[in-house]
Amino acid sequence: MLSSFGWYGCKPSTAADEDKDLFTIVATTGMIADAASIIAGDSARVWGLMGPGVDPHLYKPTQGDIRRLSEADLVLYNGLLLEGKMQEVLQKMERNKPVVAVASAIEKSRLLVPEGHAGAPDPHIWFDVQLWRQAVLTVSRAMQQHNPGHASLYQQHTDAYLQELDSLDQWVRQTLATIPEEQRVLVTAHDAFGYFGKAYGIEVKGLQGISTLAEYGLRDIQELVTFIAARKIPAVFVESSVSEKALEAVVTGARERGHTVRIGGSLFSDAMGQPGTPEGSYLGMVRHNVITITEALKGNDRTSN
Repeated sequence: MLSSFGWYGCKPSTAADEDKDLFTIVATTGMIADAASIIAGDSARVWGLMGPGVDPHLYKPTQGDIRRLSEADLVLYNGLLLEGKMQEVLQKMERNKPVVAVASAIEKSRLLVPEGHAGAPDPHIWFDVQLWRQAVLTVSRAMQQHNPGHASLYQQHTDAYLQELDSLDQWVRQTLATIPEEQRVLVTAHDAFGYFGKAYGIEVKGLQGISTLAEYGLRDIQELVTFIAARKIPAVFVESSVSEKALEAVVTGARERGHTVRIGGSLFSDAMGQPGTPEGSYLGMVRHNVITITEALKGNDRTSN
C-alpha cells in the first residue's frame, strides 16, 4: 500500500501560527480531497487519507489517520459503505465534529443497487460526472456552513468548477459516442463502473462485485472468459488500485478458447493518479479513463492522453 495520506492543493503558510489557524479538512478519498481543495483555494488545509493506488474497500485507518481525523474541523467521506473498514471510526467522529457523507444528498432513485446487494447501493458515484456534480455541491455546502467566513469565496470557486464538470460530462458523451455501438462493452477487474455504464451507454462487466472484498473463483473467471469469447471483446482493462492477476487469467483463458483479447490499459477506479500529474485530479482521471477505453475498444493503440 502506498502512503496513507497526502496534502492536496492548498499552500502551506509561511508562519507556523497562521498555519495552525487554517481551517482543516480531512477527506477519505482523493476525489473528495480534490474537490475540497479546488473549492477552498488557499483558505484551508485539505488532507486526503487515501493516496494513489489505495483501495478504499480494504483500507484500514492508521494511527496517523486517526490523529488527523481528530484534529480536523471538517471530515468528508464518500459514504454508501465505500470506506467499509472506516465506518465505525467515522460514526464515532460524528459525535464530536462535522462528518459529512458527500453522497448523502443524491436521490435514492438515482443510486444503483446491484442484484444481491439490497440496502447497499453502489458507492462509485464519481463515474457519472453529473452525480459527482451533486457530491461537489454537498462538499461546498458543508465547507460554507462550517467555515462561513469564506462562504462567498467557496461559492465562487464552486460555480467555476461546476462549469468545468458540465463541460467534462459533454466531452465524455461525445468521445464515447465514437465507439461503434456493438463494441461498447467495458470489462474490468471489479464492478466499479456501473454508474459510468448507465450514464454513458456502455455495457459493463466486472470480475468481482462492487466491492473488492467480494471473493471470486474459477467459475467467475470461466464465465467471464465465455462472455468475452462469445462477444468478441477486443480488450479488457486493469485498475490502478486492484491486482492485475485475475484479469491476466481471463486473457489467458480467452486465448485458450481461440479468442485473442488484450489488456487495453489501466483505469483509475477507486483512486486517482499521482499528485502533480493530469490523472492526479478528478478531471484528468476521467479524461484518462475515457481516452483509454475509447482507443482500446475502437482497436487503436493508445499513445497519449
